[in-house]
Formats: sequence, C-alpha cells, structure tokens
Amino acid sequence: MQGPRDVIEFWFVEHGYEDWFGGKTEFDAKLAARFGDLHRRVSRGEAWHWRETANGRLAEVLMLDQFSRQLHRGAARAFAQDGMALVLAQEAIFDGADKEVDASRAMFFYMPFMHAESLVIQDEGVRLFEALGNKDALQFMVDHRDTIARFGRFPFRNKALGRHSTPEELAYMAEKGDRVF
Repeated sequence: MQGPRDVIEFWFVEHGYEDWFGGKTEFDAKLAARFGDLHRRVSRGEAWHWRETANGRLAEVLMLDQFSRQLHRGAARAFAQDGMALVLAQEAIFDGADKEVDASRAMFFYMPFMHAESLVIQDEGVRLFEALGNKDALQFMVDHRDTIARFGRFPFRNKALGRHSTPEELAYMAEKGDRVF
C-alpha cells in the first residue's frame, strides 16, 4: 500500500514547480493514475496514522490541498478538501512540523492558508510566508490575500462552485487571464 513516502517522493523528487503549477493535463493524469485511490482514502480521513511524522503530515496536507486541485481541476471537488487541509496544516504548524522539514517543502504546509476564502486565515498566511523568507511565494500569498480582501472569495472559483459572478468580478477575471485560485 502507498504511504506518505510515496507522496513525498512523487511530489518533491520526481516532479517540481513546472508540474505543480503548470496546469498540464498530462501531469494531472499521471497523478490520478498513481494516487487517485489513495486520495479517496485520505479524503475519508483514513491516513490519520501519517500524522506521527512531519513528512507524513506534509504528505496528508499535500494530498488534500494540492492533489485535490490536480485531480479535480475545474470542478467543485477541487476545493472540497480545503477545510480539512487547513485544519491539518494548522495543527502541524502548531506542533512545529513545518520546522522539521526543508523550507522549500514547508511552504506546502502554508498553501491551505493561501487557498482559504477567509481574510483572517489569509492574513495568517501572509505572516507564515513572510517568516519563510521566499519573496516569490510571499507575493503569491499577498495576491491571494488581496483578492479575498477585495471580494471575500476567489472569483475564479465561481463557475466551478456554481456561484454568480458580479460585474466587478468579471472585470477582474478578464484582467487577470486564466489564474485560478
């Protein structure tokens, strides 16, 4: 059976930035073939024993936050695990798990903060990314926070979630292009 080591190896060793954030259907398909069944089990809360280690916690957060977006791109299910990912990330950070992994990996403990449609959570995400010291990642976090401060939600999710877009949101999306939060 696959476990956290498989997730960490796939995400950080076999793949990188271009795959993580490239939106390529080939990568999504590869991830689905290899981890689709495991994702369903993790989504049901069946990976609680992974929380015994920092890397296990990171793997669980990755599955719920990042893998969900890859597996269900453009659908409401892409965001279905956001609440659980955020709670698990908050617990992991409280316990110091983010300090037990390399900083380049720790940022994935902070990604659920970036994906939250809550200004309070977004502000905490900015604090976490500032402490991380990665200027590029911090700028993405600030951009996400500013979007929530302006709209209270991510307009690019509206279609997938069946939400009506306001004229201001439509103008914003037209200006930004194909960004999806």
